[in-house]
Amino acid sequence: MKKLVLIDGNSIAYRAFFALPLLNNDKGVYTNAVYGFTTMLLKIIEEEKPTHMLVAFDAGKTTFRHKTFDEYKGGRQKTPPELSEQFPLVREMLDAFNISRYEVENYEADDIIGTLAKDASSKDFEVKVFSGDKDLLQLVSDKVTVVLTKKGITNVEAYDEALIAEKYGISPKQIIDMKGLMGDSSDNIPGVPGVGEKTALKLLKEFGSVEKVLDSIDQISGKKMKEKLEENREQALMSKELATIFVDVPFETPLDDLSFGEYDKQDVVKLMKELEFTSLVPKFDTEGATLEELEEITYDVLDEVTEEHLTKEASLIVEVLSENYHQANIEGLALVNEKGRFFIETQQALKSRALVEWLKDDTTKITVFDAKRAVVALGWKGVLLNGVTFDVQMASYLLDPSLSSHEISDVAKRKAKGQVQEDEVVYGKGAKQKVPQQAQLAEHLVRKADALYQLQPILEQELIENEQEKLFRELEMPLSIILGRMETTGVKVDKQQLEHMGENLNERLQELEQTIHELAGGAFNINSPKQLGEVLFEKLGLPPIKKTKTGYSTSADVLEKLAEDHEIVQYILHYRQLGKLNSTYIEGLLKVTKDETNKIHTRYNQALTQTGRLSSTDPNLQNIPIRLEEGRKIRKAFIPSESGWKIVAADYSQIELRVLAHISGDEKLIEAFQSDMDIHTKTAMDVFHVSEEEVTSNMRRSAKAVNFGIVYGISDFGLSQSLGITRKEAGQFIDRYLASYPKVKEYMDHTIEEAREKGYVTTLLQRRRYLADITSRNFNKRSFAERTAMNTPIQGSAADIIKRAMVDMAERLVQENLQSRMLLQVHDELIFEVPENEMEIMMKLVPEVMEQTVSLDVPLKADVSYGETWYDAK
Repeated sequence: MKKLVLIDGNSIAYRAFFALPLLNNDKGVYTNAVYGFTTMLLKIIEEEKPTHMLVAFDAGKTTFRHKTFDEYKGGRQKTPPELSEQFPLVREMLDAFNISRYEVENYEADDIIGTLAKDASSKDFEVKVFSGDKDLLQLVSDKVTVVLTKKGITNVEAYDEALIAEKYGISPKQIIDMKGLMGDSSDNIPGVPGVGEKTALKLLKEFGSVEKVLDSIDQISGKKMKEKLEENREQALMSKELATIFVDVPFETPLDDLSFGEYDKQDVVKLMKELEFTSLVPKFDTEGATLEELEEITYDVLDEVTEEHLTKEASLIVEVLSENYHQANIEGLALVNEKGRFFIETQQALKSRALVEWLKDDTTKITVFDAKRAVVALGWKGVLLNGVTFDVQMASYLLDPSLSSHEISDVAKRKAKGQVQEDEVVYGKGAKQKVPQQAQLAEHLVRKADALYQLQPILEQELIENEQEKLFRELEMPLSIILGRMETTGVKVDKQQLEHMGENLNERLQELEQTIHELAGGAFNINSPKQLGEVLFEKLGLPPIKKTKTGYSTSADVLEKLAEDHEIVQYILHYRQLGKLNSTYIEGLLKVTKDETNKIHTRYNQALTQTGRLSSTDPNLQNIPIRLEEGRKIRKAFIPSESGWKIVAADYSQIELRVLAHISGDEKLIEAFQSDMDIHTKTAMDVFHVSEEEVTSNMRRSAKAVNFGIVYGISDFGLSQSLGITRKEAGQFIDRYLASYPKVKEYMDHTIEEAREKGYVTTLLQRRRYLADITSRNFNKRSFAERTAMNTPIQGSAADIIKRAMVDMAERLVQENLQSRMLLQVHDELIFEVPENEMEIMMKLVPEVMEQTVSLDVPLKADVSYGETWYDAK
């Protein structure tokens, strides 16, 4: 039997947005609604196995119902931009799945669904409708089931005629009569004042319809009820009309065109990776091309490398299959130059004196893919790679950081216009990849090296045309080598200290557990949401805010709302925070600490974020929590690797706001920084029109939120969530800020206009971010691009500055012949380990280099301190 699944796109997207925390990917794109929607979609496809599918959307704010009642759906809050921006992505996801979508001017999604449900059921389809809107229950029949979301996204309830009769005691067609009498506040359908669901159902069970109720007013008991029905007769009939789904929408697409089945899994996976839905990707089994599909390529397998095979310029592949390249196996090397294409087995390469000397020679010009990876992998084998001058991954990233992949095959497809052939062989999936037979491996590596050889001049020319060669040559290329050294050096950890912290945390957790049990009046499993929900909402009687499929929601946002209602809640929140500290950071750091050296070797991602910021993985040292004192204390475990040395920490002060002052040229902001005034206090003074003495802590907190909000492109919705105020108040606050700093507003407007003309924005050091949607006719896409245009030059320039400081600092350490080492970069902070006899010079040198690395209209300020541990250096 054919099955048609119809989805109310707007309703499900709204549900997903408000059910999930406000998430965004590394590109700054909000994704929580798309993620929830996609999760629901996968569940529907798996469980329903539809033969036909369609997602209906509202086409606009005005429908034919507004002619009947101008205030229809009036009073609804404006859709948060954080949600509006996600609708194009929802549509993009549907296109990837090859699922039909439809919207019709002047009609609602409900009307499209009603029309198709009527048509399909008459043609013997089984129809399932998915929505969060009870209005659609009127469509239920022997062929149509309406599935409503209850709480969250995937917790649903399927309504057939029997369930409607059981729950309401009426037929599906009488749902519109119920709405006519009781109205619907969400759609601003007035109904009859004073008539709620209970009364409406009672009247319908007795009389059958709105019309019959109104014709039988004399038979209704209660003078007031009779008066209300008599006075609101026309309003009741109008309300029923408004609530009635129109089932004859002019729909030109035949049912057969809504068939669902085949779709390109590669397209789905590509989009999921862009959006960083990593937990959903494993659901798809995707394979790449095979070597048999590629043209034949000639190459030599070298048993011995001699100077005859080497030239000053070449491309090099150092193949490491493991994602973590620290001390991983090198599976083979490939070399391409004007003399030919060569594959060298790893052991042959490492013992080849000619090759090792060539790699070490800093006058060679070697093109690689991911310089840091190659440098580190060879470094662990005792081989220096000094001649790297071009990194294809880095060049591709700089040319367009918005692209989801900078793998060799993707760069070749984009840049070489068919000149380069690059295979996409998949040697197994996940972390445990299989090493192929040598012949297959050799050909694969040679193809990659050949692609690099051909791509290098193409990419270099494009960097020159974009005025980005200096950024590439003088910043990112030297930085990749510096980061490689930092990763290889690692940072020493006091394992005993970490273990001691873990013991203390466990003791504290036990104390908290005892306190919580006492306040709850008995023992229970605090880590069990079900048991915790029963204690809080049944035993202690706290008001339940959300429910999940398994019971009451006890998520952090729910508990924070209940914090004032009972003292147990604060203890539970603290218990959870300490539990996460223990499992994620104490135990997590111990797992990745090398036993032989007691060091951690994080990996920096240099070609990931669109703003140019570095991130780190395995472990993520940029995420160690510092708001909780117990979290800050984790830094006590990070110590110098040499006896008698100290840890030095240098942190840029409010670098993004200083960049904003510089690029906007706002006199008030510039003056505040030049006079070394607290910028948040200054903002509070200007926005609230008070003196410095009159600034309260709440005023400063609000000013701080809007200061950083401007930097990160915050909306009235985002600021309202941050400060716990209404969107209207947040919007007024932003308006007052922009009125106080007119040059900031001018900068925003000018940047958007320039982005429209060029299609991209740049940082102070010419880092680009392309904004394809800046001229889009779609309001949501365009508004997101505009916010990105405003905040990218600020965030990106701040990232450029600290990267520049790292390169300058590395050069000065060599020039001054210092033993001190740069260990870590964490956001705006640089961490060093320093011998006692260099402490005085480093305490002067570090802030000097950081503050002079880039010249701005306001002074850069670096706060520097030292101590026995990272924690003490504050």
